Amino acid sequence: MVDEYIVSILLIIGIDVILGGDNAVVIALASRNLPEQKRNIAIVLGTALAIAIRILLTAAVVWLLTIPFLQLAGGLLLFWIALKLIGQKDEKPTMIKAEPSLWKAIQTIVAADVAMGLDNVIAIAGAAQGHIGLVVFGFLCSVPIIILGSKIILYAMERFPILIYAGGALLAYTAGKMIAAEERLRPFYPPNGEALFPMAAAVLAVLLGLAAHRRSRAA
Repeated sequence: MVDEYIVSILLIIGIDVILGGDNAVVIALASRNLPEQKRNIAIVLGTALAIAIRILLTAAVVWLLTIPFLQLAGGLLLFWIALKLIGQKDEKPTMIKAEPSLWKAIQTIVAADVAMGLDNVIAIAGAAQGHIGLVVFGFLCSVPIIILGSKIILYAMERFPILIYAGGALLAYTAGKMIAAEERLRPFYPPNGEALFPMAAAVLAVLLGLAAHRRSRAA
């Protein structure tokens, strides 16, 4: 049981860092015209408010996933998000306006985070496996990692595209865990199917991503 909690927490932190990269760029863009002191306040307050809202949204999704077959639907949606991450083109949130006032910058950060954070909410709700405490703990652990590390991860993904596949595989693994946790499907699983399904989902996502890239190069 303790091992499962540790795996869930690591998944939550990993998902938050992978899917939080664009959010870090939004924070930088929205606050770049502020004086340094106000910029730091905007980053801290904007991130704190965005995380608080995200915890509430994730808690709601965790509850919704207890409804029959919504765990399956959430897993399939997250698997699609994983494929989208692997196959995405180089897109930057360049339309984010640099705000001259502290509170407008904070509003921009929070609004952008909520708009861009649906994939994050679904992924973390799946990784938490119904435990709200894990959601809160995972978010709190990941906040400093997001603030300090997201730009590094974005840079690393640009330099080493294979990391995008690793991130997509992590999301697909979580999607597989969500689908495997669907109570109505368990009678149909083969022996050890519940344990093998997440790994199979991760491998399938990477293979589909590679196939999509080969098709795009051939076109």
